[in-house]
Amino acid sequence: MSNFKRLKVDKMVGQICTHSGSFHADEALAVYMLKLLPRYNDAKVVRSRTPADWDQSDIVVDVSGKYDGVKFFDHHQREFFETFDDNHKTKLSSAGLVYKHFGREIIKTVLSDVSDGDLGILYLKVYKQFIEALDANDNGISKFDAEEHSIKPKFSDSAITIPGIISNMNPNWNDDCSPEKYDEQFFKASAFIGGVFVDLVNGYGKSWLPAKSLVQKALESRMDVDKSGKIIVLDQFCPWKEHLFEVEKQMGIVDEIQFVLFEDSSKTWRVSTIPISANSYKFRKGLPEPLRGLRDQELSEKSGIPECVFIHAAGFIGGTKTKEGALKMAKMSL
Repeated sequence: MSNFKRLKVDKMVGQICTHSGSFHADEALAVYMLKLLPRYNDAKVVRSRTPADWDQSDIVVDVSGKYDGVKFFDHHQREFFETFDDNHKTKLSSAGLVYKHFGREIIKTVLSDVSDGDLGILYLKVYKQFIEALDANDNGISKFDAEEHSIKPKFSDSAITIPGIISNMNPNWNDDCSPEKYDEQFFKASAFIGGVFVDLVNGYGKSWLPAKSLVQKALESRMDVDKSGKIIVLDQFCPWKEHLFEVEKQMGIVDEIQFVLFEDSSKTWRVSTIPISANSYKFRKGLPEPLRGLRDQELSEKSGIPECVFIHAAGFIGGTKTKEGALKMAKMSL
């Protein structure tokens, strides 16, 4: 059998087993996540459908028809209906099962200095934004009630999704389809999706989560920006939308903020509207309709604000060359 890339090379500890033959994204990720754990860093990975190999393994993933949350982590049995928690209805795949039981420990391995409070936030965040979609894909669960609402896709994106990419790493039917080739491709697929997972965890832990303190500070000082309390200024650009909704709730000012000001990488000051939800294109209050689609000098003349850059035709964002101009644009919109 092929050996998984090791983080340590001084000893081999334990054995992880998953099924042989064609592979999918869920077990490719499940195996990689387990190998992130110190006790499984050097574990041998066996791909087999033979019960004797399951018996000799410390942990068995996506095969065996058993789930006990200790050694066996399969989801194919008819009586299996496990979900991540009571708030989620998506049936788990092997990736979801491994993440449910080991996710906190896996995150702490990737982010060694994460606090207990942040760990809980990240544990849920990573599941909702990444693992759950893999669970749904592997269990044949559509993101939409397509049949009920007669929704027809305009195009196919299966080849560019992570499960699609993993599926295409299986050997072609008319090429080398030996067990050794399947193993070789499996470990390649596992390294690919595992790298995506680790980058995601690092991004959320080192970039997304620290942004909350900047949003918190901006909300707390909103009255210093404008007496209406409806405009906030970020000290620097950061992922702010989800944090804004959460901090608003914590402060008891839900739906009060109308505009966020920040300086972008091109040193232009932006005025952004607040969407009605983190993933919505609808916003609470838009920039002035008569000025939408205008740019540069024409916009400056008609708005009375010097050094304007643009207001998007849809009215959800605008820009000026100065912070003062951006603030005037936001106040005008109020």
